[in-house]
Amino acid sequence: MEKVVLGVIGGSGLYELPECKVLETINPETPFGFPSAPLVKGTIGDLTVYFLARHGAGHRFNPSEVPYRANLWALRAVGVTHVLAINAVGSLRLEIKPGDLVVPDQIIDRTKGVRASTYFENGIVAHAEFADPYCLDFAARLAKAARVSGKTVHEGGTLVVMEGPQFSTRAESKLYISWGAHLIGMTALPEAKLAREAGLCYASLCLATDYDCWHEAEGDVSVEAVVQVMHQNVAAARRTVVELAAKLGNSLPTCKCRNAVHRSVMTNHSSAGEEARKRLALLLEDR
Repeated sequence: MEKVVLGVIGGSGLYELPECKVLETINPETPFGFPSAPLVKGTIGDLTVYFLARHGAGHRFNPSEVPYRANLWALRAVGVTHVLAINAVGSLRLEIKPGDLVVPDQIIDRTKGVRASTYFENGIVAHAEFADPYCLDFAARLAKAARVSGKTVHEGGTLVVMEGPQFSTRAESKLYISWGAHLIGMTALPEAKLAREAGLCYASLCLATDYDCWHEAEGDVSVEAVVQVMHQNVAAARRTVVELAAKLGNSLPTCKCRNAVHRSVMTNHSSAGEEARKRLALLLEDR
């Protein structure tokens, strides 16, 4: 019987937890290649957890190079039901200070189409629902878990996902503020889209590291500033993971995420080629 299994995508230091018993490291090959790094399987209490370093060992992949399709496929293949994404972001709001945690509920896509963002191509077409890009139930549980970290937690907000790897221009940063956005980052897409197609509950714990470049009283965003705040926030992210694992329970979700693909496939069975059906069998199977 399928059980709740948590996948955590972020830096490799997240699974260095006294509460986590590491069992094995696996590197599953997918129809889309290997994931960015081997999956580290462990347990926190009674819950099985898989950790994945998004940018690879030693941070080798820039945001546009991350093999997102292989990453989400690998997590689904090992039985993950919920994906917690850890994202370093810039703040576009004065009230979201560097060091704060944010659990967003909306996304604006400013990537440039260079990242493969769907599994459904070459024979099978699907249009997955994406009005709410994050699983609202899972995001609420994540926000509650994050509060035990002692950090200021902001629940809700819009994350702009840009291409990178360069940071924003000042004009872009002010444009996103005029749109009413709260955060700017580079890695939540196509992760969230692929998680929806894979039937995974997906939520982001965003770690605000800077004020991007719009705040005239603050220095412009730099790698040094981002890394410094990220190191300070690692402990908060670890505490959040442990609390979330303890409170997630074993009840499978009743949200729409798990069966999103079954409602979105446009290609009828007779028209889809055997090779296409075989390639996507993992996602098309009944759950």
